[in-house]
Amino acid sequence: MDADAAKANLHTYLKHERHAVLAKLNDLSEYDVRRPLTVTGTNLLGLVKHLATWEARYLGEVFDRPFPEPLPRWDVEADRLADMWATEDESRSDVVDRYRRVWAHGDATVAALDLDAVGRVEWWGGAEVPLFNVLVHLLAETSRHAGHADILREELDGAVGTDAEAMAAEGHGTAFWADRRARIEAAARAAGD
Repeated sequence: MDADAAKANLHTYLKHERHAVLAKLNDLSEYDVRRPLTVTGTNLLGLVKHLATWEARYLGEVFDRPFPEPLPRWDVEADRLADMWATEDESRSDVVDRYRRVWAHGDATVAALDLDAVGRVEWWGGAEVPLFNVLVHLLAETSRHAGHADILREELDGAVGTDAEAMAAEGHGTAFWADRRARIEAAARAAGD
């Protein structure tokens, strides 16, 4: 595979994962996209905010193409933790629109650079890293958080799937999933005995 095809492939997968994360916000209330669903406070809108911050860093700062809006500091714990949730003054559209602006900025970086273009990742000890490695890392990070969003959304209302269409098309009712869960629970109990 040539470098242009590899870059296009990585970029296509990144775009898919970005959209999958945003699809998890569809048809949920303001409360449900913000409410903490884990011990650490993980929530759907916070995942979007976090991904926007770090994509702006990886496809911005790293390649000396800074995102034009302020970012929280990565080297101050309070700032790092603040990108994992939205305050009451930050609307869903504020967070989503910022993520989309980050996409446009990141897409421009990907388009402008070759896969072997080198950037400096200060939070990796100043390591010099090619765009290829950054794209792989960013794809892994976005996919990881898309998986978190899958679980959070399923916990909220049972919606499953990787995008809005799949979530709407599943078609299984609550009885189907209750029966399936009961079968899995029975197998777990039997194995635990």
